[in-house]
Amino acid sequence: MSSGGLLSQVTRKIVSKAVTHGIQQLAETIRARGGQPLDLVLPDGSRLNFGQQPRAVMAIHDPDVLPELAHPTLGSLGEAFIDGRIDIDGDIISVIASAERLATAGGSPAMARIAAATARHTPKQDLDDVKHHYDVGNEFYRLWLDERMVYSCAYFQTGEETIDAAQAAKLDHICRKLCLQAGERLLDIGCGWGGLILHAAQHYGVHAVGITLSDNQFACVKERIAAAGLEGRVEALLLDYREAPGWFGEASFDKVSSIGMFEHVGQKNLPVYFKVVRRLLRDRGLFMNHGITSPDADSRTVGSGVSEFMDKYVFPHTELPHLHLVVREMAAQNFEIYDVESLRPHYARTLAHWSRRLESQLNSARKLVGERTLRVWRTYLAGSSLGFAQGWLNVYQVLASRQEAEGPTELPLTRAWMYR
Repeated sequence: MSSGGLLSQVTRKIVSKAVTHGIQQLAETIRARGGQPLDLVLPDGSRLNFGQQPRAVMAIHDPDVLPELAHPTLGSLGEAFIDGRIDIDGDIISVIASAERLATAGGSPAMARIAAATARHTPKQDLDDVKHHYDVGNEFYRLWLDERMVYSCAYFQTGEETIDAAQAAKLDHICRKLCLQAGERLLDIGCGWGGLILHAAQHYGVHAVGITLSDNQFACVKERIAAAGLEGRVEALLLDYREAPGWFGEASFDKVSSIGMFEHVGQKNLPVYFKVVRRLLRDRGLFMNHGITSPDADSRTVGSGVSEFMDKYVFPHTELPHLHLVVREMAAQNFEIYDVESLRPHYARTLAHWSRRLESQLNSARKLVGERTLRVWRTYLAGSSLGFAQGWLNVYQVLASRQEAEGPTELPLTRAWMYR
């Protein structure tokens, strides 16, 4: 062997030893902090325990991942899983919780906030982003969503409900908050697969319109409207929210809802978004804005590579404002805020339901979207459940009344009417 080859071999051994030592130090740090229910299997087959009886095992297939494990981030671990360089066996939410502890111990905590990236959010950009997220197909979503395919935070009374019951309760909660009355006109901005507009028409007697940018959602909603015999009372349109005033006219709705959509508006577009809603509502009409927010007062986003992962793989250009920005921009459009409710614990449960349902259908999901896309969604759902449980994110329902003329709102004096 040449001296150069011998030197290269010695160098590799030194580097390998240093990397292994770094991983062992990380494990010791975790164990000193109470441990995690995780075992790590290294490429040579050796096994490293993190101080507790393991509920999950993370197997490293690619030796090139090892240097990253000395100072991991959630983003780098997520990418390695998507690429198949890491595999997991066991409860995926537990794995991601343990991975977060690894990242924190390695100096990259998720709660180390970073400045949020901003985008232009033109109609074309928003359409492209929606297609990126929803082009995986209706059949994939049908595997793990509830029977109504409601793709937003459910509402739990006890925490023991099925996802179907909790989503029905959420739809009722929104309809009651909006004081829906028979014969009123309701617009749902970002209507998904039509769960709310169908529920509101069937149970509250309103005339409901839903708008979406997703071809897949639009086709499904049209089918569901026809199957329910609600043509003439429920309508779905492929329409950008910015085009809605020109399409429907000024003050054309009694109530407007936006459930799980405004995260994709962009912070710079919030004034435009809330102005559009104001124009669509009659005076004293009610508006329910339900959306994910940053708990950081400066609207900074989650660290440890989480936000970059989400932007690259799940939903590009998502921007999460702090609640105070939401309230400020609504007030600037003459909305009087009447009720604010955090649903953070509800969303942690909702996402856990979705994650478990997807995990129970891996073979079917793999046939629909392929292994790589499936790994993206497994990581996204489980990681988001942990994120809401830990308080990295929040989600609020903000109920407001359009107040143009002087005088009282049309709302009752107390909020008892929101609850059965």
